[in-house]
Amino acid sequence: MGELILLRHGETEWAREGRHTGRTDVPLTPEGEKQARALAPLLADRRVALVLTSPAERARRTAELAGLTGAETDERLWEWDYGAYEGRSTPAIREERPGWYLWRDGVLDGETVEQVGARADAVLERVRPALTGSDDVVLAAHGHVLRVLTARWLGLPPADGRLFRLGTGTLSTLGTEHEQPVIGSWNLPPRL
Repeated sequence: MGELILLRHGETEWAREGRHTGRTDVPLTPEGEKQARALAPLLADRRVALVLTSPAERARRTAELAGLTGAETDERLWEWDYGAYEGRSTPAIREERPGWYLWRDGVLDGETVEQVGARADAVLERVRPALTGSDDVVLAAHGHVLRVLTARWLGLPPADGRLFRLGTGTLSTLGTEHEQPVIGSWNLPPRL
């Protein structure tokens, strides 16, 4: 069975500042473009059957700079819709909601973690047939949605995505061992 390769997009200004970036289409910084290009050697020897990206420019550009061609956009790979918390940092939100924690407390006027989980489940349903051979599938998307997707791959509740920290411009792999879902590698930074 092939591996499911997860690419978190390269750095953006908002990511660097710790601001929740859901549906705002913030471009990669020069460092983010450098991170994306550095992913190419990690993918060069892979046989890739399918590449899906979030519609966000930062994800599509990461896939392009990583040398992936023929990518299809999938609306279900958009980042978590943070609603009223879009563009705000955790410390700023905690000024209004002391102790706030995204994975436990959710957002105002956005998606629930269960809704993000349902989108992740739909993506996994789409890609599983392409993983039946030895070819890989690449998903280029965002930190929180990929963390939720990983939890769902492992059969965990969506909120358990909180357990999988994921940096910008990184590569992770999901696969199987004895027909059971596993993490093959996690949060690998490319050599810059």
